Amino acid sequence: MAIRVFSILLLFLSFTNLTFSLYEDQVGLMDWHQQYIGKVKHAVFHTQKTGRKRVLVSTEENVVASLDLRRGEIFWRHVLGTNDVVDGLDIALGKYVISLSSDGSILRAWNLPDGQMVWESSLQGSMASKSILNIPKNLKADKDDLILVFGKGCLHAVSSIDGEVLWRHDFVGESIEVSHIFHSHDVIYVAGFVGSSEFYVYGLNAKNGELLENNHAALPYGTFGELLSVSADMLVVLDDTRSNLVTINLNNGEISYNQKHISDLIKDASGQAVILPSRLPGIFALKINSHVLIIKVTNEGELEVVDKINNAAVVSDAISISEGQHAFAFVHHGGNKIHLSVKDANDWNGDLLKESIVIDHQRGNIDKIFINNYVRTDRSHGFRALMVMEDHSLVLVQQGEIVWSREDGLASVVDVTTSELPVEKEGVSVAKVEQNLFEWLKGHFLKLKGTLMIASPEDVVAILAMRLRSSEKSKMTRDHNGFRKLLIVLTRAGKVFALHTGDGRIIWSILLPNLRKSESCEHPVGLNIYQWQVPHHHALDENPFVLVVGRCGPSLAAPAVFSFIDAYTGVEAKSLSLSHTVAQVIPLPYTDSTEQRLHLIIDFNQHAYLYPRTPEAIDILKREFSNVYWYSVEADNGVIRGHALKSNCKAVDEYCFDLRDLWSIVFPSESEKIIATVTRKSNEVVHTQAKVMTDYDVMYKYISKNLLFVANAAPKARGEIGTATPEEAWLVIYIIDTVTGRILHRMTHHGCQGPVHAVFSENWVVYHYFNLRAHRYEMSVVEVYDQSRAENKDVWKFVLGKHNLTSPFSSYSRPEVITKSQSYFFTHSVKAIEVTSTAKGITSKQVLIGTIGDQVLALDKRFLDPRRTLNPSQAEKEEGIIPLTDSLPIISQSYITHSLKVEGLRGIVTVPARLESTSLVFAYGVDLFFTQIAPSRTYDSLTEDFSYALLLLTIVALIVAIFATWVLSERKDLQEKWR
Repeated sequence: MAIRVFSILLLFLSFTNLTFSLYEDQVGLMDWHQQYIGKVKHAVFHTQKTGRKRVLVSTEENVVASLDLRRGEIFWRHVLGTNDVVDGLDIALGKYVISLSSDGSILRAWNLPDGQMVWESSLQGSMASKSILNIPKNLKADKDDLILVFGKGCLHAVSSIDGEVLWRHDFVGESIEVSHIFHSHDVIYVAGFVGSSEFYVYGLNAKNGELLENNHAALPYGTFGELLSVSADMLVVLDDTRSNLVTINLNNGEISYNQKHISDLIKDASGQAVILPSRLPGIFALKINSHVLIIKVTNEGELEVVDKINNAAVVSDAISISEGQHAFAFVHHGGNKIHLSVKDANDWNGDLLKESIVIDHQRGNIDKIFINNYVRTDRSHGFRALMVMEDHSLVLVQQGEIVWSREDGLASVVDVTTSELPVEKEGVSVAKVEQNLFEWLKGHFLKLKGTLMIASPEDVVAILAMRLRSSEKSKMTRDHNGFRKLLIVLTRAGKVFALHTGDGRIIWSILLPNLRKSESCEHPVGLNIYQWQVPHHHALDENPFVLVVGRCGPSLAAPAVFSFIDAYTGVEAKSLSLSHTVAQVIPLPYTDSTEQRLHLIIDFNQHAYLYPRTPEAIDILKREFSNVYWYSVEADNGVIRGHALKSNCKAVDEYCFDLRDLWSIVFPSESEKIIATVTRKSNEVVHTQAKVMTDYDVMYKYISKNLLFVANAAPKARGEIGTATPEEAWLVIYIIDTVTGRILHRMTHHGCQGPVHAVFSENWVVYHYFNLRAHRYEMSVVEVYDQSRAENKDVWKFVLGKHNLTSPFSSYSRPEVITKSQSYFFTHSVKAIEVTSTAKGITSKQVLIGTIGDQVLALDKRFLDPRRTLNPSQAEKEEGIIPLTDSLPIISQSYITHSLKVEGLRGIVTVPARLESTSLVFAYGVDLFFTQIAPSRTYDSLTEDFSYALLLLTIVALIVAIFATWVLSERKDLQEKWR
């Protein structure tokens, strides 16, 4: 009987284990996936009468994609990778999409309808140069479109049918910087500069690449920028002073040039001129300050200004609308509208199209524009314009209206933080309560009918409608479990978005004014986003705020800018242009009476500035003056330093402080280079410091927020895998206390190299690297335990409170620590590593691994337990220790992204929910993905597929059974009394 009961129990456990996996119809209930392409660089329209109308694009995120021209949806796309930058895009033979990438060394052909790769060619070269893709429309070679590619100092002629290189001409010996390729009849001309004043033109035979002619001319002045072609034999360039225009005429290979001062074209021309890179027949655009000049080049080489646009304007390339007729568009802002004009290149006085479109000012200015024409029913020409906005969004305009738009700025997320949603207001009317009660009873009655499969078709429709109406995940208020939050993301364009975790929709967005390009800030860069004010006690009265930190340039010496944004409305409360730089931002664990968090800003000159700049913040900092520590890493110099506050600066600013160096660690540059550092999250919650072992012994985790993991590599092993031999490669990892600079643990991995990806949680660190000797990736784990508390094992002392293990301890008391470590082989390369986080830290941990396949794998921390052995004892098995294997298992059901891919995966963020069992996961790259995971399953809540009807039937059956047994018992007692 016992064996039968035990077998039934095992069968039940096996079924419960199967229910842990995700069913097909559950995908999308608690997760969402959004696909993007990034900021568009090149666009080619394909609007033939047969087939779907589409536009082919390449982006700054190295994506080649085909978009539906009617709705903006993605037909297909390919993310080429971080280092495979797309240099050009075009269509060949009317059916192949040709892309050039990797500095002109890789040429690919994609099938136009479905995006399948047809062929790929690797183009050789030995000199870094500009990459040019040119597919002449009327240059054929045996019914084959000839593809001309210049890159790596060589010109290649490639067949568009199979990608075969037909011929190749090397320009490395000439050291020419090619800027223009054109052809005349069967001669291909290559034009460019050697240096800044020697101009060369080479003529090549289109059939075999034989050099036919070589002409050059020495200009008496230097040049600035690149050559721009205005016709088959006319080029224009700026001189080195950027105040003169130089026209170069190529007449049958003969070179003649002319120079004209810009002030002769337009009076009061001041500022630095820039030629806009638009291909227009006989016309070019010149930008001076905020003005754009449209200049026509006559047949005699004379320059004539045909228009002047005062506002910021963008000019498109010209398109052919009929034989001998070309049109192009220019667009500029005026008021709250954008004004689009399409002109005939040969007739400037007339407008083929003139429209004004109202567009959201949060999209910023127009960065690029591409146009396409179509024939209306009255045989006139219509135009559609594809506009790339300042916030990297993509907008299609036709007939004065926005047809569709795409928020592709979300493909370049820089940093992420979260915010709670507003608390649901109280004070609901009695009528509403009664109505909700009636709806609740009706809904459960319908659910019961559906469960018992007695619902009519009308009832099924009502159940589906009710589920849609009562969807909890997309409400704009907090929920009891803490699943509904706002994901606030900062993009590379300087725009901030708030995304709802329920369905991923955009709640608000703002393009920050101080992160837009201007005269005072030429190259703005958004750095990080922080929680600035998180009201707890005043949650109903005050909104939370976030702080966005940026600077006006990529250099650390560039001035910094701050923006304070309302997390609920997206309104910028205030912005600051700081007089100092930003090298490091340190959020302090202190808040003032308004619940604003104190931050220390460390500038380039090693001064600390306190924000918010209020007297109350100064008082708080002075009270905690001796408890403020931080560290800095100088990876190039191989130095890590510990810092503390010293005193006020000598300047008048009372919020400025001088620093003092507490310690420094200098790694030997001839043997070690810093390649990775990681520390614990400041808000991580640890449930307990004690860890009970298999023999009921207790070990205490060394918990400190001041620990830093450092990974160093041998100088020759800093590069890509394979650049060093196993004898020349090694990794040295350290665990350092950043308050004292004490090295708590050091270990060397011989024959290994980076890149190293690591995550630090509680008292353990997991890191990933490559083993050159085994030719496999590895993951190692190091756990740190506090040996000084090993004697605290008296149970009565715990009961009486003699030992409080959660009390703070000083890093200056020399810790007696021991470490346990283990290494395992791992199959995949890794892009990012993160660990789950929960509200109380009770739930077991999972390591989230962003794989090279752009998916997220959840690996149970028990697989990375350094105490795993080949033959665990019975006690160890009861504790949950898994038998030791040399490799970490990859279970297909453990991919939390299911069958989806987060293309271009760059980072993973975990956020604790209010429900202890659940952790929220957000992965970002070119795509965005969000989900909820329960590492220990939902032990503190009922699942969504829990059968309430079965529970109700069970309760009813129990009540009937109780009543029946009571009646039988009463009858039996009565019979006993009659005896």
